[in-house]
Amino acid sequence: MTHDRNTASAHAQTARDIGIAIVTGRYPPGSILPGEYDLAEQRGISRGVVREALRMLSGKGLIVSKPKTGTRVCDRARWNLLDPDVLAWMFEGEPPAGFVDNLFQLRMIVEPAAAELAARLRTGEQLSQMGHALEEMARYGLASPTGQAADQRFHHIILEATSNELLVSLAGSIGAAVRWTTMFKHRKSRQPRDSIPQHRQLFAAIAAGDAGGAREATVALLQQAREDTQLSIG
Repeated sequence: MTHDRNTASAHAQTARDIGIAIVTGRYPPGSILPGEYDLAEQRGISRGVVREALRMLSGKGLIVSKPKTGTRVCDRARWNLLDPDVLAWMFEGEPPAGFVDNLFQLRMIVEPAAAELAARLRTGEQLSQMGHALEEMARYGLASPTGQAADQRFHHIILEATSNELLVSLAGSIGAAVRWTTMFKHRKSRQPRDSIPQHRQLFAAIAAGDAGGAREATVALLQQAREDTQLSIG
């Protein structure tokens, strides 16, 4: 069992390292990656681990392998940019301002409508979970891993409360976007604005069943997050 965990960890770490190299431009679209043997030699790992890592990257649309031509980096249009791992890798470096802008445009399309639905459809249990997540955010702060995890849960529960399985399927991507933009702006800025008051306003609107208020509170929250993240990029 330990061997299996170590192998899984090794191929995940290898995929992460190569994935970061791809999304940050070290291996641009159209370029050919080193062969399995060379990658294994460079990292001191088995070719089997490299093969699993490449399979993982292929599943995310980053690479394609063909006999005789090797493993090529796909055009950016084929990348699964909403994959939580790919989002994380984008924020390992300095994400392009255009990418961050597109990410917030997506959130602005999805999340205000989701909050509106959640205000109408949320259950008492979901409201309780949301309130608990909010209190953890306030207690630990959004600069801490615990506070950031609570922030993800807060937004995840809102999507769950819509009772729309297609919106719920976006929870992993939205959660990753919340996490990495929050981590990025705290990493780059010493005193980002406190978003807890906006989260409290959103929670209050959902608790009151105020669909319009929930939409407005979400828009205000996202606008502040977008501005702070853009300032962090400079």
